[in-house]
Amino acid sequence: MNASSFRDCQAWRAEGLTLSTSSNEACKLYDAILTQYVKWRNDETLGGLEGCISAIQAADPNFVMGNVISTGLELVATGRSPRLDARLAAAVSRTVELASSQDISPRERLHVKAMELFSRGNFPKACGVWEDILVDHPTDLLALKFSHDGYFYMGAQIPLRDSVARVLPHWKPHMPLYSYLKGLYSFGLMETRFYDQAEKVAMEGLALTPNDAWSVHSVAHVCEMKAELDKGLKFMESRENDWQVCDMLAGHNYWHWALYFIEKGEYEAALQIFDDQVFRRCKASGSMLDTVDASSMLCRLEMEGVCVKERWQELLQVTRPHTEDHVTLFNDLHFLMVSLGAKESATSRRLLEGLQELAEEPGDNQQHQLAQTMGIPMCQAMIDYNQGDYKHAVERLYPLRYRMVDVGGSDAQRDVFNQLLIHAAMKSDDQHHRKLGRCLLVEREAVRPDSPLTRRLMQKTLALHG
Repeated sequence: MNASSFRDCQAWRAEGLTLSTSSNEACKLYDAILTQYVKWRNDETLGGLEGCISAIQAADPNFVMGNVISTGLELVATGRSPRLDARLAAAVSRTVELASSQDISPRERLHVKAMELFSRGNFPKACGVWEDILVDHPTDLLALKFSHDGYFYMGAQIPLRDSVARVLPHWKPHMPLYSYLKGLYSFGLMETRFYDQAEKVAMEGLALTPNDAWSVHSVAHVCEMKAELDKGLKFMESRENDWQVCDMLAGHNYWHWALYFIEKGEYEAALQIFDDQVFRRCKASGSMLDTVDASSMLCRLEMEGVCVKERWQELLQVTRPHTEDHVTLFNDLHFLMVSLGAKESATSRRLLEGLQELAEEPGDNQQHQLAQTMGIPMCQAMIDYNQGDYKHAVERLYPLRYRMVDVGGSDAQRDVFNQLLIHAAMKSDDQHHRKLGRCLLVEREAVRPDSPLTRRLMQKTLALHG
C-alpha cells in the first residue's frame, strides 16, 4: 500500500464520487482509511486506521466525508454505544451539523443520514439509505461495506448477498479494490447456502489478491458448513502467511481454524489456537469480533466437557466493561456466556436487567425492539442452562430456533445456540425433550453429513438414555 497511489480530489471526481473538500491530502487519507477497512488491515506504514483518522482531521477538520468514515467506522465496530459514550455521540452530532452548514452533494448528504440512523440503532433504515446511494453510485465502496456490516448485524442473509450482486456489473477489474468484491459476494452466497458457488467466487478473489482475508474467511465457512474438516485445516494452514497479515480479521480466521479441531474432538489443538491467537488478539485489540469469537469458543469447548474455568475469568476482564452497551443482541448474548462461565452472577443480572429496561422503550432501535421477542428469552435460556434447568432452557429456545438468524452474525457463529439447544434437550429430565434432542441431531446430520461432533453427541445421547 503506497501513499502516492491513493486518490486525490480529481481522481474521486473522475470516478463520479466527488468529495466536498479542496484538500488533496484529505481525499487521499479518505481513500487510505477506506482501503484499510476493506482489506481488514492496519497498514503501519500509514500509521494504521487510527493514524489516518487523526491525520484526516488535521488535513481538513470540516471535511464531511472524512467525519462520516471516521465516526461510521467506530459505530460499525459496535464496541461503543453513543447512548453511553458522550464523545462518540458528539462526533455524530458534529458530522450532522457540518453537513447542514455546507453545500455538499446529495450522495454525501445520504451518507450522513445513514450514519446518523445507524448511530440510533436503526439498522434497517440505515441500510436502506446506503442502498439508495448504491442505486445511483454503484461503485461507492463505503456505502457497500457499511451496508454489508449492517445486514450482517441483522442476520439479513439474502440482502447481504444481493446488495453486492446488484453492483458487481458496474465494477471493472482496473478499479481500485475491485477484487475485494469477490469476497463480499462470496460471503453472501455462502450465507444463503450456495456453497459451491461461494467457494468458486472466493477462489477467484484469491487468484487476484492472495492476501484477501475475507475471501479466505468465506472458504473457511464453506468447509465448516459442509463439515469438510481436513480440507478446511489444510486450506487455512497453506494460506496462513497470506491472511495473517490482515490483523483485523486474523483472529477470526484463527477461530475458524480452531472450530475444525473442536468438531474433530481435538481439544488440545483448539485450546492452543485459543491461547496463542484468539484470546491474545482479543486482549490486545478489544475488538468485538475477536471478543465474541473468544466467548463462543469457550462455550463450545465447555459444552464438549473441556474445563476452561480460568479462561472465563480472564475473558471477563474484556467483556465486563461492555455489560451495559447493548449495541447488538449478538454481542450481549456472548458477553452473557462469559459472565455465566465465570460465575459472575451480578454481571449477568445487570446485563439482563439493562436489556429488559431498553426493551420497554426501544424507540427506533431495531436491536432493542428485537430484545423482547428474541434477546431476552435467549438470555434467559442461557441462564436456565447454566443453572441446570435444562427443561426451561429447551422451552425457551426451541420455539425461537428458526428466528435466531435475526440476532445477527453468521450461520457458523449462531451454531453455538443450536448446540446449546441440543445439549439442553439431551440433559432435560423431560422424556419428550430427549427425543427432540435426537431429532435435532438427525436433522443436523442431514445438513452436514459426516460431522464427528454430531456423531459424538448421538453416542452420548444413546449412552445416557438408551
